[in-house]
This record gives sequence, C-alpha cells and structure tokens, in this order.
Amino acid sequence: MNEFIYESAPGRVVFGKGTIAQIANEVILLGASKAIIISTPGRTEQANQIHSILGNLSIGVLAKAVEHVPVEIIEDSLQEIQSSGADVLVAFGGGSSIGLAKAIAKETALPILAVPTSYAGSEMTPVWGITKNGVKQTGNNLIVKPKTVIYDPELTLGLPKTVSVTSGFNAVAHCVEGLYAEKKNPITSLIAEEGIRAILTSLPKINENPEDVEGRSGALYGSWLSGAVLASVGMALHHKLCHVLGGTFRLPHALTHTVILPYVIAYNFRYIPEAMQAMARALQVREEEVSGFIYDLAVSLGISMSLEELGLKEADLDLAAELATKNTYYNPRIVDLTSIRALLQYAFEGERPVPELLN
Repeated sequence: MNEFIYESAPGRVVFGKGTIAQIANEVILLGASKAIIISTPGRTEQANQIHSILGNLSIGVLAKAVEHVPVEIIEDSLQEIQSSGADVLVAFGGGSSIGLAKAIAKETALPILAVPTSYAGSEMTPVWGITKNGVKQTGNNLIVKPKTVIYDPELTLGLPKTVSVTSGFNAVAHCVEGLYAEKKNPITSLIAEEGIRAILTSLPKINENPEDVEGRSGALYGSWLSGAVLASVGMALHHKLCHVLGGTFRLPHALTHTVILPYVIAYNFRYIPEAMQAMARALQVREEEVSGFIYDLAVSLGISMSLEELGLKEADLDLAAELATKNTYYNPRIVDLTSIRALLQYAFEGERPVPELLN
C-alpha cells in the first residue's frame, strides 16, 4: 500500500483563450484597487496594454524584471512599490517577472495575480529565488505564491520559437524531477506524466507554426501542471545544477534547463525505475531511450545542446561542480564531486547522453 502526504496550496486558475479580458474582475475579487504591473523592459508595450484594460484599477507599470532576480533590482523595485501605495502585484510575463513579483511579495506580503506568457510554471509555486553576490538563493514561502493565475494562450503567440521551446523544456524539468523528488506521491506523479506528454507533443507544433493557438494552449496547460508538481514535491539535482549555472555564471535560465535535463535523466537512470517508466509512457519510447529522445527533440527544434555554446568556459567546470555539490538538494542517486564533474563535462561538450555514459 502507498503511504504518502499530498498537500496542495490554494489558488485560483482562469484558463482559456481571451481570458485576459477578465483581469479587472480578478483584481476586484482579490479585494484590490491599486494594481502595479511588473514586467521585463522588453514587455513594456504589452504591460501598458494590461494597464489600459485595468483602467483605474492600475496605478502603473514597473518594467525592471531581469533573469535570476538580482538583489539590486529587488531593492530598487521595493522603494518604488512602497511609495506607490500598490495593493496587488500583477506579474505579467515569464519567470523573470514572476520571480521579481515573488521577491517583492516576500518583503511586503502583497498578493500576486500572475499572467504568465511563457511556460516556466513558477506562477504555481511558493518557491522564490534571488541572486546575491553571484550566488542564487532559493526558499519556500506560501506568501509568494500567486493568489490568482490567468492563463491566456493568445498572450504567448508573440513568444519567439526558441524561447517557447526552451521555456517548455524548463517546465518539463519540473515534471521530471517531480517523478523522483523526495515528497513525490501518486497524485503528483500522474500530473507530472501528463505534463511531460502535453508539453513535448505541443512544442513541435509551436516550432512549425508559432501562431498555432492549440499548440500554445497545450504547452500552457502542461506548464500549469508542471508548476503544480513543483509546488507540491520540490526539486532535486537538475534544479541545483541550473541554479549554480544561472546564478554564478549568468547562463540563460531556460536554455540552461534545456541543456542540463537529458544529462540528469541519464545520471539518475538506474536509481529511478518508476520515474523512467512514467517518462517512457509519456514519450512512447523505451526507458533507456528517454534521455537521448529528449536531447534529439531539442536539437530538432533548433536548440544547441552544449554548455559551451551557452557561454560557459571549460575552466569554470571545476568551480561549477564544487558549488553544485555543496548544500545539495535531495537526489535519488548520491551526488559526489567526481560524478557531477563528469556530467558537466558531457553537457559542456554537448555529447548525446545515454545512461551508459554516466552510470
């Protein structure tokens, strides 16, 4: 008999084409009347459109979000938020915007209404992350979990193909780790398997036609599931490696997740039989083919699967391995310096991963 604890944090999800039109009502349902919209500088025009939809319920746009949530940006944003009188944070965009909103909520307890335009899935989690002095720190606090999430696939139509694909693989990584995380349970494993299937069958459609709303909807649905998994069961080795590579070496967030994912699957292969079975079912391949299949799919969608091409220097690999093996996250296979250094070398060179390489 299975023995487990399943815990799901409360939240409201509004999903469907055109649902952004309901944002004013959702702000009112939160008891708020002074929304400030958080976005990246590149999303300012779209954020201003949200400002217009909200009318007198919005007091402006804060377009300062950047990758990895540097503490300097948080401090600067907090001053502006606190002087504005805002009573709700509308996080519009991808993981960077939602990450900055979470960092602000952590300090102010302001509620978040998230409008994701990528497939990162962080809008469903109480996990926050900030980068200080070149080190990415993460934590878990329910106060940063968005109270409401509006998923409108039409808002993702402008997402470039490469960003769409890597954002999708980022979400798949949440599902994969959810299958073998320390707090995994039968419910989250079902959700994770469906999330992998939904995303990886949708990304080729988006790559072929970025205006395919059904493909966009499927990927957004999968990202919702991925976030729900991450929120319930936590993270493992994959996320630790990506936090090190992103926080310390400034590698691009979603691309790093995409490159690292198949190598971690190969690394853990012999230690996660049930997870491998679930991934194989979702992808309709044999278990030993999963890591290679994911690598091949990413390559077929135009992704360069090499840490070197992301900008990492070979001289950095020793430090990356050292940092990744300090204060490690849970992982089903023991994490040791020699093995992780080997994993990073394969990922640096971009060699197609198979379980035999890392076991």
